[in-house]
Amino acid sequence: MRTLFLQPPSFDGFDGGAGSRYQAKREIKSFWFPTWLAQPAALVPGSRLIDAPPAKMGMDPILEDVKNRDLVVMHTSTPSFASDVRVAQMIKDANPKIMIGMVGAKVAVQPEESMKQGGPIDFVARNEFDFTIKEIAEGKPLAEVDGITWRNAEGEIIANKDRAMIEDMDSLPFVTEVYKRDLNINDYFIGYLKHPYISIYTGRGCKSRCTFCLWPQTVGGHRYRTRSPEHVAAEIRLAKQYFPDVQEFMFDDDTFTDDLPRAEAIAREMGKLGVTWSCNAKANVPYETLKVMKENGLRLLLVGYESGNQQILHNIKKGMRVEVAKEFTKNCHKLGIKIHGTFIVGLPGETKETIQETIAFAKEINPHTLQVSLAAPYPGTALHKQATENGWLNVDAAELIDENGVQIAPLHYPHLSHTEIFESVEEFYRKFYFRGSKIASILNEMIRSPQMMKRRLREGVEFFQFLKDRHAA
Repeated sequence: MRTLFLQPPSFDGFDGGAGSRYQAKREIKSFWFPTWLAQPAALVPGSRLIDAPPAKMGMDPILEDVKNRDLVVMHTSTPSFASDVRVAQMIKDANPKIMIGMVGAKVAVQPEESMKQGGPIDFVARNEFDFTIKEIAEGKPLAEVDGITWRNAEGEIIANKDRAMIEDMDSLPFVTEVYKRDLNINDYFIGYLKHPYISIYTGRGCKSRCTFCLWPQTVGGHRYRTRSPEHVAAEIRLAKQYFPDVQEFMFDDDTFTDDLPRAEAIAREMGKLGVTWSCNAKANVPYETLKVMKENGLRLLLVGYESGNQQILHNIKKGMRVEVAKEFTKNCHKLGIKIHGTFIVGLPGETKETIQETIAFAKEINPHTLQVSLAAPYPGTALHKQATENGWLNVDAAELIDENGVQIAPLHYPHLSHTEIFESVEEFYRKFYFRGSKIASILNEMIRSPQMMKRRLREGVEFFQFLKDRHAA
């Protein structure tokens, strides 16, 4: 089939966060590569990938394109689903014969509900969907395709058997081929990464059991299935050839450091290639591994600290001790590894006092940059189930963002209101960034680099606009 893979247009200020696990306005506008769409696109010859938000593309060129398509595969998410269904209907109106499928965590965990709410949708793919889409694009009847829920000619919704997970990750083609064919890498920007950058996955799944984390509980699973270091190195070698201007490679695996010997092996391959790279890490990587990674081009670790309160970390099954995280961070500072730390307010057990404890923890460990999110109970996660059962979530008003894309605080507790949780984000940023030592380090960084000065000034404008939008919300 003549196939289009589509990340649909979204609200102004859309953030294509981390493989579109969430879609919301963030403090700094950023765009991640649409790797989860690029992977099946690499399996379908003659296909095209349109990532509308970073390309600033509206519906007109998309509706023109679909007139000559047989199949459209759209990536959706819980926050964007209603908007994506409207886009699907516009596509169906432009080409009534076209088949439309949706992929992503939202439809993976709520397939029947999604089909009922999405009249123009012909099928949704559950769980891992690369070879599912390949088979459909090759013309295999929907009744014979594992891993989908679909609508037959009589309008009945049918759930086929599950698809087996991919075990040989080296069997997947390089996504960089699709990046080269269909994307402009300069459209993708992350404030804490060098620009331009490229992100890829070297494996799927995460061993951790964090109750809030969407991807391992819905699509990726809790086994870390990995590509070989040689396979990863071959793709980076090709990417260097295709994109000589790239300044940094980001390995966006949920937890790249889940397999320490493999992480060291890939690091050594990156060292041979002479590239700068970054990755997601848990705050428990030993000094020896950090040293190997740093000596072979590692620049930055994205680390999910979540909270500075030990009981909250236990509540969310983080599997992390605060003291271990402190020692890890101290080692990173010692080795010169920068950290972008991520924190969440409003998790189970949160109080006014624990929020202050986490702010104090963040100031003490002092990551280079940080981001603060509101606890978001996505359907399919243990947090969503727990929040529903305990009455922390009003199911009838469980939106994660408002109509403008600003993240809201859906959870509340008897001792902590929606409003208090929402307002703590701004307080967190203010207390972390607006202290003398942090301002001085940012100014010094800007003075040393005109390019960094330009970036930080732009981020400052975006940050204050973000605060203005939150106040309006």
